[in-house]
Amino acid sequence: MAKAVLTPQAENFPAWYQDVVARAELAENGPARGTMVIRPWGYAIWELMQADMDRRIKATGAQNVAFPMFIPMSFLEKEKEHVEGFSPELAVVTHGGGQELTEPLVVRPTSETVINHYFARWVQSHRDLPMMLNLWNNVVRWELRPRLFLRTTEFLWQEGHTVHPTYAEAVEETARMLEVYRRFMAETLAISVVVGEKSPGERFAGADHTFTCEALMRDGKALQMGTSHNLGHNFARAFDIRYLDADGERRHAATTSWGTSTRMIGGMIMVHGDDHGLRLPPAIAPHQVVVLQLGDEDEVAAAAGRIAAELRGAGVRVHVDARTHTSFGRRSVDWELKGVPVRIELGARELAAGRATIVRRDDRSRTGAPLDGAARAAAGLLDEIQAALLAQSRAFREEHTHPVTDLAALTDGVRRGGLFRAAWSGAEGSEEALGAATGATIRCIVDDDPPAPACVVTGEPARYTVLIGRAY
Repeated sequence: MAKAVLTPQAENFPAWYQDVVARAELAENGPARGTMVIRPWGYAIWELMQADMDRRIKATGAQNVAFPMFIPMSFLEKEKEHVEGFSPELAVVTHGGGQELTEPLVVRPTSETVINHYFARWVQSHRDLPMMLNLWNNVVRWELRPRLFLRTTEFLWQEGHTVHPTYAEAVEETARMLEVYRRFMAETLAISVVVGEKSPGERFAGADHTFTCEALMRDGKALQMGTSHNLGHNFARAFDIRYLDADGERRHAATTSWGTSTRMIGGMIMVHGDDHGLRLPPAIAPHQVVVLQLGDEDEVAAAAGRIAAELRGAGVRVHVDARTHTSFGRRSVDWELKGVPVRIELGARELAAGRATIVRRDDRSRTGAPLDGAARAAAGLLDEIQAALLAQSRAFREEHTHPVTDLAALTDGVRRGGLFRAAWSGAEGSEEALGAATGATIRCIVDDDPPAPACVVTGEPARYTVLIGRAY
């Protein structure tokens, strides 16, 4: 029955994705092109993700702050590469209060410039360092081809910014946050990602080095799930962030930035979803268990309430669906679409038999359990489902990662989808040549030791191992 609700993935993956977002009531397009309205189910998922990530970020020593969404254009112009990189995506305010502004204001695309302006004011001594800030906010980047959660003009995200006394400490912070992201994606989202360094063509504007978490979607395309940037001394010089060291000498600080966004929801949909809808990892499921009450009888309602109370007492997010005026089939399909990890089905027949039916969303298997053990059985499945989804994500990525040694094989492989491990020279112009020949990009550099002596693009001596693929 549920198959008729969604376009099958194999038939049209983009249409399937749009169907899931709509039918699972995650989000809708906003009234202005490229914007989105995140509905309660989608926002509840984001809140759980945000709470988990916020805890991990604070554990590193960062503190949450809020900064303005309007940034003077002159701030962006202080860092040449930064403004050049973001210029095509900027939304600029030129009028306010019925008058032309003396200086245009940029609607925040990211906050490096305004935060570094204040770092320069707040950092005076080595005793002020490190300074580690984190923001939960919305940003605007003018997208030409918007898609809900994946690329929208306005989106929600988390952006961290830190300042350190030495370049080496900035390097350490960049690596530390990359690992925070990797672990969050594996442990909470149940998504196995590849971590590596971005190539120069994919590097964040104004950074010395950008590192990324790349995931493989079920249609064979990659998705950049989060990034961590070593900004070196670039913004410190542009904004004059200097401090007195222990010897009384004035030195430029080093800075980093790092971020993730609601794009992770899109990634979670495309990594775990099937032709029946979402498959939510229990860690971010607003309802981890739904008790499906199958009758109006007082005894059934009371039994459903007892099971739900036991689950709540065990710390499980549980919901009793008592919509007995709606058909059992319709309610089952609704919860499958929304990806609830476990359903407990309970009616007069189950009461008479003394057993409840337990349904797993990840593999759609159905088992029975004694009524007095149904809550324990359902709760016990949550860690198992979380681990199973991660294992499936890892297996899919590994099965669809292939070594290639020549451009023809790469071009043919890219058409079918997946990630391709190849040797790369790093030569100027080679990334543009790769894109022109294959339509793919270097997703990340994973090793300094190339798997072959010759670059897959130019044939020149290779320096790196890279992963190549088409991406969202």
